[in-house]
Amino acid sequence: MRFLLVDRLIELVPGHSARASTRVPVDLEIFADHFPGFPVMPGVLLTEMMGQTAAKCLDAQRLPRGKALLGKILSASFRDWVRPGDEATLSAEIVANESRYATAECRLEVAGKSVAQAKLMFTFMPLERFAPEFKDAQLDAFLAGGTP
Repeated sequence: MRFLLVDRLIELVPGHSARASTRVPVDLEIFADHFPGFPVMPGVLLTEMMGQTAAKCLDAQRLPRGKALLGKILSASFRDWVRPGDEATLSAEIVANESRYATAECRLEVAGKSVAQAKLMFTFMPLERFAPEFKDAQLDAFLAGGTP
């Protein structure tokens, strides 16, 4: 399983807000066990989807503080199931954006219905700690005006 859980950026205001979408793959191996006969996307992966959306919003600022990494789940709640094949829309609003941390309020919707929300805290990792060839091709393509 790849861990890039955001398929497409829809809107992005660097450091302020982002909207993205993803289609939940029907063939994820995890669905065999979560749950047999009633496959649903685990809440931790829904939270990760929201976190990746917010991190892209922060990373789009291209500040020298480095790459945004999820540091703490302040709160998360789940209202409905996300099933294989569902198209999820992800939203992130940056609430605090400081040099050492940031916080975001995130939402996940399926078919216009609110399914999950989370308040997340991010820390920043200096880019020199990553492999020299590291890049976010999806974010780079969006910022360049192309499609990933």
